[in-house]
Amino acid sequence: MKATDPVFFTAQIRAMEQQAMQLPKPPQLMEKAGLAAAQAVRDRLLKNPNHNVLVLAGPGNNGGDAFVVARYLQEWGNAVTVVFAAERDRVPADAKQALQAWLDCGGDICNDLLDGERSWDVVIDGLFGIGLDQSHHRSIEGQYRGWIETVNRMAAPIVALDIPSGLGSDDGCIYGIAIRAAITVTFIGLKPGLFTNFGPECCGEIVLRDLDIHLSSPPEPQAWLLNDALVQTLLPLPRSANSHKGSFGNVAILGGSTGMVGAALLAGRAALHLGAGRVYAGLLAENAPPVDFSQPELMLRAPSELFALKPLNCLIVGPGLGQSAQARSLLAMALDSDCVLVLDADALNLIAQHPDLAKNLCQRKASAILTPHPAEAARLLNTDSITVQNNRMNTALQIAQHFNCYVVLKGAGSICCFPDGKRYLNTSGNPALSTAGTGDVLAGIIGALIAQGANPDHALLLAVYLHGAAADRWVQKYQGMLGMAASEVITEARISLNQWIYQHHGDQHNRSQ
Repeated sequence: MKATDPVFFTAQIRAMEQQAMQLPKPPQLMEKAGLAAAQAVRDRLLKNPNHNVLVLAGPGNNGGDAFVVARYLQEWGNAVTVVFAAERDRVPADAKQALQAWLDCGGDICNDLLDGERSWDVVIDGLFGIGLDQSHHRSIEGQYRGWIETVNRMAAPIVALDIPSGLGSDDGCIYGIAIRAAITVTFIGLKPGLFTNFGPECCGEIVLRDLDIHLSSPPEPQAWLLNDALVQTLLPLPRSANSHKGSFGNVAILGGSTGMVGAALLAGRAALHLGAGRVYAGLLAENAPPVDFSQPELMLRAPSELFALKPLNCLIVGPGLGQSAQARSLLAMALDSDCVLVLDADALNLIAQHPDLAKNLCQRKASAILTPHPAEAARLLNTDSITVQNNRMNTALQIAQHFNCYVVLKGAGSICCFPDGKRYLNTSGNPALSTAGTGDVLAGIIGALIAQGANPDHALLLAVYLHGAAADRWVQKYQGMLGMAASEVITEARISLNQWIYQHHGDQHNRSQ
């Protein structure tokens, strides 16, 4: 497995800028950034000249980038209007030079934006970029807020420079208000806020331009993108013709208390359809059915019987588990086992409530994968979901290191983290997943991949990306995000995984038939 798309915190980006300026021939970063962004705008939106372009320039270096963009777009035959309201004497030196260059080439500036003044073909956002970060807790108000509200209402596509103004580059939080961009041209390196929390909602297409910065000792990435390129290195091999059900492992699900039997069955069906050789379910409900009539391949057992299964490659604990004394006792047995665990839902809530269970989790030798949503993550760390969402990167790291486990913090831009602290930002998925049961399906997919021989780290990454890609496939098929059921994710995930394996191992796939 080799990740190729590193992600850096804002402080690291600034440090890289400073290192670049110490080189024998320091690059003209603002000029390069502005030119790169202007080229991206031209190539995607303004292939022909004579367009009306609105440029919003802020008081810092992001505004300087915007002046460079304005200069090039005007040079290429477009009508460019720059709106700039900062005090010129307080503008940083490089941005001041960019402003002067804009004026010297015949450009002009307006100090306010009037809604409906004219029709624009493209809007350039150069208000703040990474200048708004969590350490300053700045919130956009006043005139700048009004400008953002105005351009967000326009039909014209917005191109953000570096990161949409108002969006936190490290955390993906919105500080007061944020630009809703169609394209974000980000510079030097990728930032976490582009991909998690409100990032996917605000950034649109993300275009990276590294500005040809080549450092002898670059900083260590804080995360990596979980994307199609990485997933291609995680795919299982095609199945051998000389294989049988025992070749693909055994998965068991512990859950399904009264009123929540469906959660355990969803996890079981996901494990079955994603390739596990045998799938068992131990249902806690007193009136649990003896068979899943819609999926009779699932083998239903009394919960305690699951621990006698040999071999058992993965035990999923939590879907519909409940928080009864029986549930707690069964979870304790699972934590004491030497089986790879996937812990979800009420398994996480019980661990948060009972220090003895938390201690057992921390001390177990076999791997455990935790799959919390923000509220469950908050309970595990004794905090609240707002704090979790405002610090998603650190939250995932804290859980992984505190419990010595693998974790996926679910949500927009799910974050996977390993016990060694390595983090991955998922780039698949959409709001169609916001429906009951999709988390149970994810747990089942993880279990299926582990049963078939994947290491916990590979299984987690592939399952999380596949889960999101299945929802993306469904949305593309039905042209909308309303009404997807969790069981449909299973079908789309199975189709996607089979197609990926065939496309990646085509010749070998054919030889195995």
